[in-house]
Amino acid sequence: MDPMKLRLEPSDEYTHPLEAATNFNESMYFNVFDPSGRIGGFCRLGNRANEGYAEMTACLYLPDGRIGFMFSRAEITNNNAFDAGGMRFEVVKPFEELAVSYRGKVVLLDEPLQMANPRKAFTENPWVDSVVELEYRGLVPAFGGEPVNDDGSALVEDLSGGFARGHYEQHVGARGVIAVGDEEWEIDGFGLRDHSWGPRFWQAPWWYRWLTINFGDDAGFVLSIITNRENKQRIGGVVFEDGTYTHLDSCEIDTDWAGADSYHREIRARATAGDRTYEIEGTVLNLIPLRNRRTSPEGEQLVTRISEGMTEWRWNGRTGYGLSEYLDQIVDGRPVGVAG
Repeated sequence: MDPMKLRLEPSDEYTHPLEAATNFNESMYFNVFDPSGRIGGFCRLGNRANEGYAEMTACLYLPDGRIGFMFSRAEITNNNAFDAGGMRFEVVKPFEELAVSYRGKVVLLDEPLQMANPRKAFTENPWVDSVVELEYRGLVPAFGGEPVNDDGSALVEDLSGGFARGHYEQHVGARGVIAVGDEEWEIDGFGLRDHSWGPRFWQAPWWYRWLTINFGDDAGFVLSIITNRENKQRIGGVVFEDGTYTHLDSCEIDTDWAGADSYHREIRARATAGDRTYEIEGTVLNLIPLRNRRTSPEGEQLVTRISEGMTEWRWNGRTGYGLSEYLDQIVDGRPVGVAG
């Protein structure tokens, strides 16, 4: 099969025209982890202008194991900017420099697993002021884009039941400040960013594993396994070395689970690119389970769990940090992607 032709232009760094699909989503996401302070987090805005709101998420992993978290559906009426719920993303120079800010409350969790019951977590834990001000810089040209025909014209297809039309990712560095309550930390770390647009249902994948891995300004990985209800998989990812990306030919992820609710704890990944083989191990340092619920057109109540783990990665004698994101549909109280 010929590889899919992708288009990615500097203009794609900005928002795209709002499409007719009710579930049209345009989102940007940024994570960062400071290896010296062992602090990190992620910010996401997902504009759903046809539904009248933007999904705003701020998740801050503090050095002592607490997590500051906030989610809101902030009212929006258009898709003109990433600016909602106290969070704002600004493209200073496409693919090279972007600014991320959040000013607002977070719920401060001594026990982040409490977020498995959001109502209880938000009502039984303190809310404090928080500030995120980060300047991101691209470390390598982004990979991905929007599928197009051979002549460069847009593909015309119904994606209303899917996850995204266009999507790209990029390893980044970030500097700035994170403040939670009366504590403040200077940030100098590394992370990954992504940008997606097109119709999205969080329930489109049956389960997926998305590993973002950073070893400084010269090396990193993205590993991805997406599985549908028919158990067909799409496996992808890249290795970042020598200032460029090489697409992976294969990837396997083996997971040790913890607790009655089966949260991922230890990760062993094996990936190949050409004649190279990469073996990576990860230990989740802190994890928060997030939830998305939606009623299907048939009236079925669908529940999706997205477990977000701040993870220490080990590869080739180096130690790095990043995020392990495990998405599972929940059926009969169990995540569908957990073996056994």
